[in-house]
Amino acid sequence: MADQAYDEVVDTEPDEEGYARGLGSRQIQMIAIGGAIGTGLFLGAGTAISKAGPSLILSYAVAGLVIFAIMRALGELLTYRPVSGSFAEYAREFLGPFAGYVTGWTYWLFWVVTGMAETTAAAVYVRYWQPGIPQWVSALGFLVVLYAANLISVKVFGEIEFWFSMIKVTAIIGMILIGIGVLTLGFSKAGDTASVTHLWRDGGFFPKGIGSTVMTLQIVMFAYLGVELVGVTAGESENPEKTLPRAINTLPWRIALFYIGALIIILALVPWTEFQPGVSPFVAAFGKIGIPAAAGIINFVVLTAALSSCNSGMYSTGRMLRDLALRGQAPARLTPLNARKTPAAAITVSCALMGLGVVLNYVTPANAFEYITSVATVCGVWTWAMILICQIRYHRAWKNGHLPPPSFKAPGGVVASWAALLFLALVVVLIGFDPDNRISLYVFPGWAVLLVVGYQVLKRIRPEAVHAQAHDHLHVGSGS
Repeated sequence: MADQAYDEVVDTEPDEEGYARGLGSRQIQMIAIGGAIGTGLFLGAGTAISKAGPSLILSYAVAGLVIFAIMRALGELLTYRPVSGSFAEYAREFLGPFAGYVTGWTYWLFWVVTGMAETTAAAVYVRYWQPGIPQWVSALGFLVVLYAANLISVKVFGEIEFWFSMIKVTAIIGMILIGIGVLTLGFSKAGDTASVTHLWRDGGFFPKGIGSTVMTLQIVMFAYLGVELVGVTAGESENPEKTLPRAINTLPWRIALFYIGALIIILALVPWTEFQPGVSPFVAAFGKIGIPAAAGIINFVVLTAALSSCNSGMYSTGRMLRDLALRGQAPARLTPLNARKTPAAAITVSCALMGLGVVLNYVTPANAFEYITSVATVCGVWTWAMILICQIRYHRAWKNGHLPPPSFKAPGGVVASWAALLFLALVVVLIGFDPDNRISLYVFPGWAVLLVVGYQVLKRIRPEAVHAQAHDHLHVGSGS
């Protein structure tokens, strides 16, 4: 009966997504690297350091292990069935059509609101050099250029993302190498005071207590948002069975180098007590060393990170929206691909909404805009949780002989996934205790109501979208 139920699902899937497999190994690797490096590190780490001191390194290490467990769980699913619908497709298959509907729209919303924020942020960074340029002009210019690039072909998207990521990677590696030079050779202004003893000398490794360190876990997890983007590239990778596992397996060293390594060097160069919330720790460290135009260099890197995020947002929202349309859970007009095999209509709608965010940023107070973007963090946690739950269901199904086993098995299996789920639950609880981020827990229920109402309407006007792919997932999952 389980095999029959699974066969029904396969039979109702669209024959072919129709995308061109134009992303090579080089681009997939850089997309994976870029997804793990963003403004959360370049800017957000300053606030986290001021709250936890050197113990922030431990927070990044623990959270990094959880992220690796999530990505290896995703790796099992990707090698079992590499599709651009990714998280929504797996939720639809293993948890039912409603779960796929919620996950698809939630991940779409995540990148739309992230794109709103990042486009505006990029325009703000431009004013560092050209304060006379109106902010809306820069924001619109970036939006149009990235929109055009995403329409041309997936190769253009991949190439832009490759170079954006290269800039971020080069900046961090350069900082680490210069920092090692200062620590070992003692040159520059920071040479006399720089020392690894700063990691424990200024109040100890836990200067504000273990509780403060635990409270930074939510900030740290938000810095990792976007790392799962590599999963959306599955349907357009030239050789997903090889390139995706390779990209996922390099995640531990990326976290070790770009996050943990960079933080160790920065905190050895500058005592943690000198970092201020809202100030980039990279700017502080570069300034301490005496590098000319340190603030300008970091501003350029952060501008690149913002544009990279917006570029990724356009890519992923277009694919996710088209996937929903293919399943009848979004307007059918969003399904066509253009001559270059990109989902032009879906990208256009998503880009238009990102542009609306720029407008909203001018006509509403800043805190109102923050309320909109705060939901992105909870959307990310939801997506990660769906990946883990689907992997647990898939694991149970192939163990019982109902599905083929994965060619890229996650270490720790479902035990690691359950541990990661518990960690995500802890993060949600911590959000509730943090007044700065608590608003996201208020915004998300409103989104949930919209989804439920939308699904009820969908059941009435398009019942085939709800029932066509529905199958007895409990049988598949339980092996009964």
